[in-house]
Amino acid sequence: MNSFKKMSMSALGAWMKPVLVYANLIGLSIAFALVAGKTQAADTDRASPTEIRIGMVNAQSGPAAALGLGMSHGAQAVFNETNAKGGVHNRKIVLIEADDGYEPDQTLAQTFDMIKNDQVLALFGYVGTPTVNAVLPLIESANVPLIGVFSGAQSLRYPLKRQVFNVRASYEEETEMLVAQLMQDGAKKIAVVYQNDGFGLSVLTGTEHALKKRGTTVHATGTFQRNTVAIRFALAMMVEAQPDAIVLVGPYLPVATFINRARAVGLNPPFATVSFVGTESLMALLEPNESNVFISQVVPFPSDDTLLIARNCRAALKKEMNEPLTFTNFEGCISARLLVNALELAG
Repeated sequence: MNSFKKMSMSALGAWMKPVLVYANLIGLSIAFALVAGKTQAADTDRASPTEIRIGMVNAQSGPAAALGLGMSHGAQAVFNETNAKGGVHNRKIVLIEADDGYEPDQTLAQTFDMIKNDQVLALFGYVGTPTVNAVLPLIESANVPLIGVFSGAQSLRYPLKRQVFNVRASYEEETEMLVAQLMQDGAKKIAVVYQNDGFGLSVLTGTEHALKKRGTTVHATGTFQRNTVAIRFALAMMVEAQPDAIVLVGPYLPVATFINRARAVGLNPPFATVSFVGTESLMALLEPNESNVFISQVVPFPSDDTLLIARNCRAALKKEMNEPLTFTNFEGCISARLLVNALELAG
């Protein structure tokens, strides 16, 4: 992480302080939902005495693939480790995966197939706001819980979604911390360049709220389309607006493309982005001398050896997947451990 001299911790505090109580409450809530699902499916294959089928539909190809694969690898490491010890109440966890390419229509079709044909007990580790928004009516009607979504959107939190169990902090919390940091460093004109969908709008709204609390508004906005790097028009708008700082909203490829091209044309404010970006993937795409980017995080630093969860997840990823611990697979590992605990509680 040498290329980043500045990195905001954002919602880490919100996650760490109440972690034990929060995790226990979420685990109990998930356990009740899983029991309800098993009761509803008592006469179907969903209530298998030998295995627990968990469905995961997320981006495993395309410009957001590293996010879906990271969540998958973190979860699979935990499930493999659990199965090697006999599973959960003598049932092996089977993770059934499908690739939606970060496109909502595919998310809906693949999720329907998993619920109807694969008879999954629960859904886990979905990636993205527009993709998850697309399946909310389906999981509500099917009464299938969705756990550990890689999104901080308010639409997954308010109004209450009884089938959705959020583990990470919200984009409202992340943008609050980002705006506070940028303004503390002297920024007065803060612009937002965002992916033009539910994800981008959620982070834009969070940024607007954070700025309103401080007596100001968004200085300028620009947009780009999901699954593209078509940022030329947004970049031209930022060159004209000359903001003191820019909040970028998207996965790593378009965000890196924007930053690199902005620097090339002499646009040099600090940039900030939320955790969804995929930190390590973004860093790999930026110029080696880049030093003025803030990234909010919702999990502890993977290198923090003072935390047992970091040491355990690092060991599991190394043993089961032969890869280092990153922010993304760490989130997959944490969410999967919470799911395993909930399955244990469900009996």
